[in-house]
Amino acid sequence: MSPAAKPASWAITHLRHVSLRCAAFDESVDYYAGPWGLQRLADSDDGTAVLRATGPEHHVLELHRADRNGIDHIGLGLADDRAVDAAAAGLAERNVALLSEPAELDRAGGGYGFRIADPEGRVVELAARTEAVKPLDTGAAPFKLAHVVLNTADIEALRTWWCDVLGFRVSDWSERQMVFLRCNADHHSIAFNRAEWASLNHVAYEVPSLDAYMASLGRLNRAGHTVGWGPGRHGPGNNAFGYFVDPAGTVPEITAEVQQVDEATWVPRTWPRTPELSDRWGTAGPPSPEMRQHMAGAPE
Repeated sequence: MSPAAKPASWAITHLRHVSLRCAAFDESVDYYAGPWGLQRLADSDDGTAVLRATGPEHHVLELHRADRNGIDHIGLGLADDRAVDAAAAGLAERNVALLSEPAELDRAGGGYGFRIADPEGRVVELAARTEAVKPLDTGAAPFKLAHVVLNTADIEALRTWWCDVLGFRVSDWSERQMVFLRCNADHHSIAFNRAEWASLNHVAYEVPSLDAYMASLGRLNRAGHTVGWGPGRHGPGNNAFGYFVDPAGTVPEITAEVQQVDEATWVPRTWPRTPELSDRWGTAGPPSPEMRQHMAGAPE
């Protein structure tokens, strides 16, 4: 069943949040609620931190105190309760096991939704009607979760599943090493990187302008957090990038000016993995072996 044949009664609207298990919980909370520019919400407790950006989404990041790093789940948005019910029914018809049935969510941000797992076991939450928050005007802070990049041992199978089952579309390839998937006009909300094992590669947070991007790099630098790869501008997605390593050893990215896709005219391309296309500004150079090691993550 192709994405085009999927019933119009449901479609993923956007990337809501990412929830991570964190081996350096207290230090990471201070980092993300401090120089990174997110705001810790009252929904938090000693074992879980719920952090929002400046945009209308209730939160973009959850951190859970744990012995080792990993992905707890990835939150995706649906339009309304009917879309949630239709998605659950449609996925069940395709023999996708539901980890939970559609229900009111008793968790930070609330909403109505359910969970499934992808072929490599990543938990995906599909939800609607999450709690509204007032957008904030704080200048250079992140306003949304831009994308999550995942390492996979079977990039073709994961690309097929996320497209055919969840309705994502391929925006571009970076040779056959990476594939960029979209669910709305953003060039990519999910991307997969060919690797030895399934793990988190990095999480990107978007700021509202190129000026805000540079100000964010400066704010982090003054706080003692030097950019690990960047500043630069990628070819696929055309976004400005600056990658860091957080206190737990995972990789967050500050990004800006993510390319917008016109569904009617867009044709996916395969980008050669050359220095001038990986970084069109020519300012960043290649990622260091240390940065590549952090991006490889721990096997899930």
